[in-house]
Amino acid sequence: MSGNTPPIDFSGLIREGDLVVCGQATAEPVTLTEALMTQAAQLPPFRMMIGPVFSETFSVACAPHVSFQSYGVIGNARRLARSGRLDVIPSNYSAFCADFAARRHRADVVLVQLAEAKRRLSASLSNDYVIDAARGARLVIAEINPDAPFTFGEEWPEDVPIHMRVAARRPPVELASTPLDDVSRQIASHAASLIADGSTLQFGVGRIPDAILTSLSHARNLGIHSGLINDAVVDLIERGAVTNEEKGIDAGITVTNQVIGTQRLYRFVHENKAVAVRPTSYTHGQGVLARINRLVAINSALQVGLDGSVNSETLNGVHVGAIGGQLDFVRGANASSGGRAIIALPATASGGSSRIVANVETVTTPRADVDAVVTEWGVAELRGCGLAERARRMIAIAAPEHRDALSAQLRRPSG
Repeated sequence: MSGNTPPIDFSGLIREGDLVVCGQATAEPVTLTEALMTQAAQLPPFRMMIGPVFSETFSVACAPHVSFQSYGVIGNARRLARSGRLDVIPSNYSAFCADFAARRHRADVVLVQLAEAKRRLSASLSNDYVIDAARGARLVIAEINPDAPFTFGEEWPEDVPIHMRVAARRPPVELASTPLDDVSRQIASHAASLIADGSTLQFGVGRIPDAILTSLSHARNLGIHSGLINDAVVDLIERGAVTNEEKGIDAGITVTNQVIGTQRLYRFVHENKAVAVRPTSYTHGQGVLARINRLVAINSALQVGLDGSVNSETLNGVHVGAIGGQLDFVRGANASSGGRAIIALPATASGGSSRIVANVETVTTPRADVDAVVTEWGVAELRGCGLAERARRMIAIAAPEHRDALSAQLRRPSG
């Protein structure tokens, strides 16, 4: 087949008003999504549901009659958000996925990347909302990728039909770790003091979670039950820091909802029965999380208020982040025996403004759920503290040049 020949002709397949759902993050079926975006100008107007975007597929320049929706603004989805082309659905990740299962979100067309081994199919890198979306879709198109790892826990259900198959022309999307900097290392050093041997870890994407994981290489008997795993997890397992033996459930098994990393990670998880890529109802389910021993949730933020309220969604009224699974895991960690919920962030933004603020503009995680906040300046233990003490502790971990202004704002009468 010529490289210039489209892998699929979408004319006649996409109808006006269709909701097209595709795999997210590294599970994006790039052969299919690139073909769809290339042909979009010749197709009827349709809606596209995306998650985190780590490819170059979805350009601001693509057909203006294509509208985009997502549960947050992560990775290259920020380009669409800045141009006003992304409509954000404010939802916890667990609820967003559950809405597909309950048909509150109804997909018309689903594009999915699958791995195949011994005539079995696996959703490979993500066990999210796509399978439930496919159950009710008019058309399911699968990109069979020989370079995608076959993972356990997310075998494609036999009762969900695949109407068309396309051979992948590219390996799966990769996301390499961002090089660590001094601030991230300082934050990691403080956060690591809260993580005891035998803890089970949840974490997200980014420099700070990577720094924290890297700082734990000498820990013992750690477990993983997370929304995602990355290359840093392979390091911890190979060094013996992660054994998954003290989790209380899933002994010996690393549990995740998504696999986001490089080929090194993909080779590690391929046909590896010690890794389970489980559905969101399991990875983010409150009943499951409460059964885990010493669950430590590690999440980041754009701002944290003096009362402990966390904003991970907007800055200056513009969506630049996501609710994601933050609140799911914060509440799960709080319910876990010996659990901790850590919010870790730099004290200042890239322009020098304080990320510790008097009041956040959007509340992602309410102050009542916040446990500990970490910056490069230390740890603010907030659980059980009154508002005055919370403010004092938060100011103590703000950048020194912003502490006087924050204290002044605290003393200023309201109204």
